[in-house]
Order: sequence, then structure tokens, then C-alpha cells
Amino acid sequence: MEGKGHPRSRSQQDLAAPQLTENALRVLEKRYLNKDETGKATESPTEMFWRVARNLAQAESLYGGTDSQVETTAKEFYRLMSNLEFLPNSPTLMNAGNELQQLAACFVLPIEDSIEGIFNTLKHQALIHKSGGGTGFAFSRLRPKNDFVQSTSGVASGPVSFMKIFDAATQQIKQGGKRRGANMGILRVDHPDILEFISCKDDITQITNFNISVAVTDAFMRAVRASKNYDLFNPRTRKNAGQLNAREVFDKIADQAWKNGEPGLFFIDKTNAMNSCAALGEIEATNPCGEQPLLPYESCNLGSINLDLHIKQVKGKWEVDWKKLERNVRTAARLLDDVIDMNKYPVKQIEEMTKRTRKIGLGVMGFSRMLFKLGIPYDSEEALAMARKVMKTIQETGFDESEKMAAERGVFPAWDKSVFKEKGLKVRNSAVTTVAPTGTLSMIADTSGGCEPEYSLIWYKRVMEGERLPYVLDYFIEVAKKEGFWTDGLMKKISENKGSVRGLKEVPEKWQRVFVTAHDVSPDRHVKMQAAFQEFTDSAVSKTINMPREATVEDVKSAYMLAYDLGCKGITVYRDGSRAEQVMNVGTEEAAGPKPAGKEEGVRKPRARPDTIEGRTQKIITGYGSLYITINEDDKGLFEVFAQIGRAGGYTDSFTEALARLVSLCLRSGISVDEIIDQLEGIRSPRIAIDHQERIFSIPDALAKALKRHLGITKLGLQPPVESFEEHGTIHADDEMDKEHREDYEVIVRKGLNPECPECGNALVYEEGCVKCHTCGYSEC
Repeated sequence: MEGKGHPRSRSQQDLAAPQLTENALRVLEKRYLNKDETGKATESPTEMFWRVARNLAQAESLYGGTDSQVETTAKEFYRLMSNLEFLPNSPTLMNAGNELQQLAACFVLPIEDSIEGIFNTLKHQALIHKSGGGTGFAFSRLRPKNDFVQSTSGVASGPVSFMKIFDAATQQIKQGGKRRGANMGILRVDHPDILEFISCKDDITQITNFNISVAVTDAFMRAVRASKNYDLFNPRTRKNAGQLNAREVFDKIADQAWKNGEPGLFFIDKTNAMNSCAALGEIEATNPCGEQPLLPYESCNLGSINLDLHIKQVKGKWEVDWKKLERNVRTAARLLDDVIDMNKYPVKQIEEMTKRTRKIGLGVMGFSRMLFKLGIPYDSEEALAMARKVMKTIQETGFDESEKMAAERGVFPAWDKSVFKEKGLKVRNSAVTTVAPTGTLSMIADTSGGCEPEYSLIWYKRVMEGERLPYVLDYFIEVAKKEGFWTDGLMKKISENKGSVRGLKEVPEKWQRVFVTAHDVSPDRHVKMQAAFQEFTDSAVSKTINMPREATVEDVKSAYMLAYDLGCKGITVYRDGSRAEQVMNVGTEEAAGPKPAGKEEGVRKPRARPDTIEGRTQKIITGYGSLYITINEDDKGLFEVFAQIGRAGGYTDSFTEALARLVSLCLRSGISVDEIIDQLEGIRSPRIAIDHQERIFSIPDALAKALKRHLGITKLGLQPPVESFEEHGTIHADDEMDKEHREDYEVIVRKGLNPECPECGNALVYEEGCVKCHTCGYSEC
């Protein structure tokens, strides 16, 4: 179905409108379509895809293309995207043809060991986040904590302290008004501060805008296997700075990842062994999700082929449409190369380096959906073989097209310093393939994400008036009805089984094997799938190595070793229900001492509530979504407060309601409102928001500011601004949290994030290395 927008221009008259689901339209309207100053969409999906296609095709004219050829290319780009057979990364869809024109998703910035270098990089980070990109950093060049600083005759604070500065800067910038800033922080395993780095995210209120990974060397891995010590090096002096036991450090990394999923491992030597432009420097870091290792100042634009739409039925049986796949890979490779020329780079050094190597990242989405139709279980040898075959086809076809573009446009400028010169292969791009998490792109395409297994066979969609309806994968219903095992009660049983059919006697064994979901796949099979894709991927593969709740630290270490042995460039694990294993003790009754007998004087009793009471409801934007605060007064002044955010009974709403009840009790008991405000105002949380040009540090801080605003209005006799206050009314919320999302709630809460979507209030999930919402398309990446 097609959204509303402006009438088509003459050049659009023969363009077919994209066929989009309601959820896809909602995602596009929320994040991708151009809007006016009121937030109303000013273009339709057709106009958006044409805007992007027409803009990118202009690059063809740089290489002698005529107006007619540009128009033909634009229509081919439009066909590819509007058919949802391929989509470029989000910044391209958002910004191509608009004033911002920043089209790349991935950036790596160097951090030099000087105050000038550190804060120059901080400025560049801010510019990138403002334009919609994500950044990766290696903090390995920074001198260790307590090292000598000659300019001040003082001591250094170390890499972790500067990570916190970069994290704080990210918190203040929302990317292009559409995407939150994201970072990757990497430290070499032989840096003297490595132990502090490994545990730097133990405190969930710290470094919340970073994923972190340890850059692991081959020497370290050999020392782990031999249970030997390994050398540390001071990056300032380049001299030995002591030793650590490799097995103990490895165990610490695994233990930390077992607790909360971080840090990941970045196999830095394996990555650099495949660096096609090693003469230009060493790869030190990756983008935020780890799939794009880059040289300092490099950027890369990504795009994903929808494999779910590259199969066809022959004599009633599904098979891969290899001819269609090859055609679309060629078009997609050309589109991504054009992005490099049409991009408006936020930093001059990035433009120079990106155009020097011309890396593109062509990957996939819908792999799991494709396997469903082919009847191949995700956790089978046949699936691994299909992954290799598909990715090999994409890589070989992509480079073949890159050769053709090199003949037309010339090789990439650093070609003479690359392995391609040694091979005698003239190509346009130093890298062609990357397997990225697809996030909202797979929601637009209505398919599974990246190379991941399907998260669940059942989820919920929001419909009119906020109602949520259960939704089962259409193809599963089709198969179930055709094979005769569909019943009205099956959907409920799948929901109770964490969205899986494994172990359900109502589903034949064959289809239990085929319809695999993420939690059905063993950790070693996850790793093997990542390795299968990595075999034919120039850059890297973003993949979540899911582990059951009962997995041990030894299981984590086994996955690490397997990933290293199979040639992966990195690995991130996620154990279901991960949470901190520490209890916070706030005091005991014994510590407080016994209460003196008979000392009840001064006890305050809350005044009774009258039958009717008046008040106003404010809406305040917080980092966890819109907070609705109702403040009521009786004839003696402020009387009570009601506050609601997210879904009723949810994690965030529950403590918000409790806070409001305690504030109400204080008000009714005669506690000064100034005292209440003083206690709540300024309390910080990991998420800071701006509401009416005022910083909102947390939900308690928002409540304090609501009280202050209410008092200001009451004392001055002013009318509340329309956009800030609303008449009191009931705010409808969703029912109890779904069981299959409960474990995601726990890990997300542990990471210091709101477990409910800040935009629609439904449950967030953790997959593809990212927190996102399946209902409305909200994504942290």
C-alpha cells in the first residue's frame, strides 16, 4: 500500500508504487520521509525512493553519462529499492536529495595521544553523529592511567576516562533528529589499562552510548592456550609495561560477557591479515556493530539484498533465483559506488580517505525467511552451505561489477598500494561485501534481519486505537494450513513457547526443524553460521551469538575459541536473561537501631482526599519517552501527583507510579514542595532529553520540573502552553508484558536502558547486537 504525499512529477508517472505493510509505512513516516516543521510527512514512499534514486544517479554524469542515461539509471535504482529487493543504509534513505546529504553509516576516527588530538576527534565525532553516522574508536594509542604527562608534569587519566567524555558528548546529540548516536570503543589486549577497560561497563550508568570490544592479538590467543603470561606495552614509550596471565585475562573477558554481553572480541591480527590496503595503515577499530573494520578516517556506506525476494517457485517448489540475484547485486554495487561520489562528508579527512579506498558494504537480509521457504533448518549443515553459496555469489558478482566500473571510471586511487595490484585485478572498490544488522531496513522490507535466524514466529502489531493484535509469520500459517496442522489454538501455544514451534507436539517434526528461531539455535551453530558468511565477506559479519540462560562462562570461552579458529573477525555473545550478579544493600533494620518506645510525637498523617479535585496534566519529554504528570490541588494547595509513562504495569511505569505516590504522600502530609523539588531535581540517568529548551535528566528530575512549572503557572495566573500541557484524561496502555520478551527486558534494564520502547511503549528486544522494537521500528542503532 502507498502512503500519501505530493502529486508525482512528470518523471515519476511510470513508477510503480512500493507495496508496503502498515508497519513499514509507520517506520517510514516516523524516520525516513521528509517532514514539515509540524512533523507531518511531506512526501510519500514513492517520492522518497525516487528522491534517493534520482539523487544517486546524478553521479553517473560525473563519468560521462548523458541525461538520458542518468534517468535510466535512476529508474533502475528506484525499481531495486521500491521492490524492496535491496535497500541502502538508513542515512542514504534519510538524507539523499536533502540538504544534509550525509549518506554513510560507518566511520572510524583515530585518537592521538594528546589533548589536542583527543578533542579534535571529539569535535569530528559530534559532526558525524549530528549527520546520522556511527563512530568507532581505538583508544589504544592513549597512554595508560597514571603515566607521565610532560606538558603539565602530572599524570594521565587513561583511556577509560576519555571514553566517558566521548560518551557524554554522544548523549547530547541526537543524530540528524532521527538516529541516536552510537559508538564502538576498542582497546588492545596488550594495553596496560586492559583490566579497567574490560570491566568499565559494570556500572550501568556509565558509558551507555558505547559498545566495547577488546582487540585480541594472535600472540595473546597462543598465550591463552598455553596458559602463559603475555607482555603489555606502553603506547607512549613503546616499551614493555609488565605482564599479565593470558588465561586469567581471557577468563575475565568471558566472565564479564557472560554477565552482560560485553566486551566483545575483535580479532585484530586476523582482520589486518585480510586488509586489502595494508600499506595505508593498520585497522584499529570497527563501526558500532562491528561489521565494518576501517582504517583511520575511513567511512563506508552499506546496503542489503533482500534474499527473501530472490527465490522463485519451480513446479511448486521454492529455489534460489540466481539470475535475479546476480542482476540486483550488480545494480546495488553501482548504487553504493555512486553514494561515495554523492556523499557530503562531515570531515575533510574522511572524504579524502573514503574516496581513496572506495569501500562499499553489500550484505543481506531475509536469509532466515529464505531458508524457511527452501525448507532448510537454520541450524543445519545445508544452511551453512547455502550461506557460503549465497555470499560467494554476492562477493564474486560484486567484484565483477567493480571491475566493469573500474574500466569505465578508473580503479580506486589507492589501488597501486593494494593487494589487487599484486593480483593484477583492476577494481573500483577495495572492499565490496559486509554483512550488517539491518534494523529498521528489514522492518521496511518486512523480512528477517541480516543473516540472523528469525527472532520469533509470533509478535504483536499495533492497530487502531492502540490495540495490539497477535501476528504470526504468514508463510508459517500458509504451511500449517497446507500441511493440515493449523488450529486456532496453535498461535497461543507458540506464544507461550517463546515464539518457537520446537517441542510442540501439534507441529510435525519436519516443520519443527524448518521453522527455527533464534533461541532454538545452539551457540556453536550461531558461530559456524557467522564463519560461513565471513568466508566470502571482505569486511566482517554482524551476528549475535545467542546463549541460553543456563550457559556457563566456559560456554562463552568455547564460543570465543571456535570463532577464532573458524576465521571470524570478531564475536559478541548474549546470554538470555543476563543481569548483574550483585546485590545492592541499602541498609538493615539492625543498623538503624531500635525505635524508642513511646516516641510518636511529630508523626504526620496525610490529609483526607476530597470527593472532587482539580488539576492539570503536563506532558514532558524524557529520555525514556513521553511522561504524563497530573498535579491536583485542594483548598490548601498542592495535594497529589499522578505520573504515567510507557505501558501500564511496565518496568518504567511501575517505579514512576511509585515515585508519584510517595510525592503525593509527602504533599498530603504537609512536606514543603520546595523540599520535594530539592530532593528530585538534578537526579541523573543514562538518558537525557530536552523538553521546551530545558534539560530533563531523568524521570525524577522531570517530576521536579513539572512541580516547578505548575507552581509558576499557578502563582502567575498564566494559561499553560498548548504543547506542554494537556487536559487530564485517561492514557491507555498495553496489557501485561509478553512472556517471550521478559528476558530481553532483563538484559536491557541491566544495561541501564528503558525496556519499553520510548515511542510506542511495547517491549524492546535485543538482536543483531542492537536494542530495537518490532512493533514501531524504533532502533538504538
